[in-house]
Order: sequence, then C-alpha cells, then structure tokens
Amino acid sequence: MKILVLNCGSSSVKFQFLEMEGEVVLARGLVEKIGSTGALLRYKRGEAKEIREETEVPNHEAAINLVLRTLMHSRDGVIASVDEIDGVGHRVVHGGEAFSASVLVDEEVRAAIERCCQFAPLHNPHNLKGIDVCGHLLKGKPQVAAFDTAFHQTMPPESFLYAIPYGLYRKLGIRRYGFHGTSHKIVAQRAAQELGRPLDQLRLITCHLGNGSSVAAIRNGRSIDTSMGFTPLEGLMMGTRSGDLDPAVAPYLMQRERLSAEEVDGLLNKRSGMLGISEASNDMREIVEGMDAGEERHGLAFRMFCHRVRKYIGAYAAALGGIDAVVFTAGIGENSARVRAECLRGLGFLGIELDEQANLKGAVRISRGPVQALVVPTNEELAIARDTREVLGRTVHAAGASREEAIDRELASLDAAARRELVLLWAADPEAGLERLGQRLSHKLKKRISAQALGSELSRLGLRAEP
Repeated sequence: MKILVLNCGSSSVKFQFLEMEGEVVLARGLVEKIGSTGALLRYKRGEAKEIREETEVPNHEAAINLVLRTLMHSRDGVIASVDEIDGVGHRVVHGGEAFSASVLVDEEVRAAIERCCQFAPLHNPHNLKGIDVCGHLLKGKPQVAAFDTAFHQTMPPESFLYAIPYGLYRKLGIRRYGFHGTSHKIVAQRAAQELGRPLDQLRLITCHLGNGSSVAAIRNGRSIDTSMGFTPLEGLMMGTRSGDLDPAVAPYLMQRERLSAEEVDGLLNKRSGMLGISEASNDMREIVEGMDAGEERHGLAFRMFCHRVRKYIGAYAAALGGIDAVVFTAGIGENSARVRAECLRGLGFLGIELDEQANLKGAVRISRGPVQALVVPTNEELAIARDTREVLGRTVHAAGASREEAIDRELASLDAAARRELVLLWAADPEAGLERLGQRLSHKLKKRISAQALGSELSRLGLRAEP
C-alpha cells in the first residue's frame, strides 16, 4: 500500500510518500511560499540528493498538483500515475471533542473539521484546503484525517477543564484540547520499544521541544495531561509564544497600551517567547550562540525555557505517581544536548542521573539512574501514514463484513421451496451464469436475489456457476 501524507499550512505543503510494506519513504518534500512567484519546491527521492526548484505556485491546488507531477516525473518520480496512490493522510490540527482517533474523511467529517475552524483559525482552514483539493485532483481516492488533538482526548475532566463557569465549556467548548498528539503518541510507542516494556505498563513524560513545544504525561499509553490547552499558546515558553501567563495580563495590556484583542493575540503568539525575551531570535541555536558570546538576555531566554520544561516534568511526575522515563523529541529536544542537560538539572530526586557523555553524543539513552532519560526522534508523517493504513484496512474489512451480512440476509429470506427452485434452474442449464440464473429465479419467485447471494448458496451446496 502506498500512502501520500500531506501537511497543508497557510503558505506551504509538506509531504511524504511512503510504501507501507516495510514503511519505506519513497519521496518527501516541501512546497513553500505558496501565493508568490518565488515559491520553492524542495524534493528528495529516497536517498538521492535534494532537488530545489523555484516556480510560481498561486494556491494550494497548484501546490498539490506540483507535488503529484513531481512524484510522476519521468526522471525523478517514484510512480507512473496517481493510480498507484492508495490513500491520502492529512494532518488536521484541531478535531475538538468530535474525534479521538484518525478517521476516513466523508461529508460529515469534513463538516466537523470546518466547525473546528473556530478553535484553530490559523490551521484548520488550510488543512481543509488540502482535503478539498485532493478530493478534486485524486477523485475517488480515500482520504484520512489525523488530528493533533485526538491523542489527548483520553485526559480526564480534572485535567482538561478550566476553572471558569462550567456553562462556558458547555456552550463554547472552552477546555484544554492539547496538541502535538501525533508526535507524543509515536514517541511514546518508540520509547516503549527502546525500554523493552509494554506501553500499557509505562509512565512516561514526553517533551516535544521545537519552535512550538509541549509536554505530555502518558500513563499506560494514554495521555492524562498536557501543557498546551485551548490553543497552542498555553504551556511552555516557545520560539515566539509566551506560554503560561496570568490571564489578567491580556486585559491590562488592552487598557494600558490601547491594544485590540487581535493585537494582544499577535503579541503573545508572534512576538513573545524566546524572541520576546532576547529581542533577537526565536531559534534555540542562535540563543545558545548568543549566550556563549555573553549576551545576557540570550542566556535569560535559555534559562527560562529550560526552567519551564523542568517544572512541567516535576509536576507530571507527581500527576503520574512516579515515572519510568522522560523522553525528548522534536528539533530542540533531539538536537540540543545543552537544553536536555539543563532541563534535567536537579532532578536526581526523581531518579534521573544524566550521563553527560551519552547526552553529548546524542545517544538514545542519556541517563544512568533508575528512571531513564531518552532521546527519540519523532516522525509525525509516519504516524499519519500508519493511521491511514489502519483506517483504510478497517474500512475494507467493514465493507467486506457488510457485504457478507447483506448476503446472509438475502439467503435467510429464501424458504425451502425457493432453494429447491434454484437447484432445478441450475440443473436445467449449469452454464447459464449467475446473472442469467438470477433473472430466471426472480421471474419464478417475483423477488430479486443478487448474483453474489446465489453464488454463495450454490457454493454451499457444492454446485458451480459461472459469474
């Protein structure tokens, strides 16, 4: 089975094309700067050198069309036609309370995703564009939506509710939803494999640290708490997001600085975090370089970032009643030994003893104590592809089961006289074929019986008939 995975953003389409037999990435790439004449396609086939091409990409339909043409390119492509694409998996940021797992996209699912645009106006509309475009360009191909929020739907009410009037939750759906769920899920699965223990027997804290960052508390493979909330703004300090903040700061800024709600939202999402503290960069690599060069506020941004991760690890260790492992993943978590060391500093009381050499080398296991600290690369595209394969497999199985149930119902409607008539008609002309046999039986019984049901009954009796 070959699966195309798409992650459609406001001005980009990230993609992977996988052969699920062996989970091989046949091709991957990115179309960025959609809507400009200087749009860029980055494409890599297998282990070949990356290809870069500047072109005009006016909209998402043109971007996805470019992806499909590239996959079918006579020299650099990996398929001869779109017929080789068995399904498309889409990253969808917000599924609200409607979805706790990946699902096959139909009109009802599409409508639910559209309703969730109110919760993720910067993401869901673009995710929907990808679904709609594929519905047009790959007509008839099954599509699966994988939701960032789905994994966290196992959180109990004491974790996901805010201490505001309950009626606002009922009326407006204001609650903690959590994000990065696809990443937290696959990283937890890989951590269990590394530890050689069943996931349903582990207590894990997964730290997805990148430009957007979140922490999750996972008990027995289920998320019980996570740092991001109603939006991805809550929780850790991030590249440009403030993270946790006294709610009174927003109205105070509106009053004192005469800012609108939209302006405050922009300030907290796009001008805060590491960028806001350093006033120079939202990139952890540049923050560390500046800190090493003596830039005071680069150092402050670094310490604030790590301090908040450390706080969440401690809090979630308490929520879980102890932990078996802390797992680092994503761009910062996988690549910054300095960040990992600082986040774990002082956590010896939890049973975590950092192995400094292993950490510097970027080993999978970076601790010596009874509680493991792991570095596990995330792969959200593979997780989406796996979900897509699973959903499509269930759909085919369900369709087969439905057909069998329908046949059973048809055969149950035949009495003994009707079954004798079927045998007599077959004996009169064994070469007639099921369609012709069905017509003759329908004429006799004044009742239509499908060719599939007739074939099943004849097979049960040990008789053969041509299709």
